Amino acid sequence: MYAIFVTGGKQYKVAEGDVIFVEKLGVAEGEKVTFDQVLCIGGETLNVGTPYVAGATVVANVVKNGKSKKIDVIKYKSKKNEKKKIGHRQDYTKIQIEKIEG
Repeated sequence: MYAIFVTGGKQYKVAEGDVIFVEKLGVAEGEKVTFDQVLCIGGETLNVGTPYVAGATVVANVVKNGKSKKIDVIKYKSKKNEKKKIGHRQDYTKIQIEKIEG
């Protein structure tokens, strides 16, 4: 059984037991989080929502909150002596899918 749900403006396809990285949720480690914006539930039969499946939820456990690797952005304009270096680290939440209901 699998589900496709939305969080942080992105869609994720998951099955029970999967571990994924999503945008920062603001939930402490060890707590449970429930996603109710489920687009599709598949398995023996396919249940597609319009736009969401009524009564369907995905329950997950927060494993870790952290930051991803640093990304360097360099802006350069030739012949103008303009250089600019910017760094960015995106926050994430690592979750483990426990249950798919619906």
